[in-house]
Amino acid sequence: MFFNRFGNKTVKHLRKEQGLTARELAMMVKVGSNMIRKVDHFQIKNVPEPLKSKIEPVLRGK
Repeated sequence: MFFNRFGNKTVKHLRKEQGLTARELAMMVKVGSNMIRKVDHFQIKNVPEPLKSKIEPVLRGK
């Protein structure tokens, strides 16, 4: 149930809920900020897997 609500939100929306900029999120998961900007408009469930597994815990607040 929780995943459905979480998975349907965009990366940008979840990032803003945590109070993070694209650059801050990129530094936390050790990827380029341009990579975060590319997937900013994607729903979290549609983000490619290697990146999704890195950013999901951060966006969940863990």
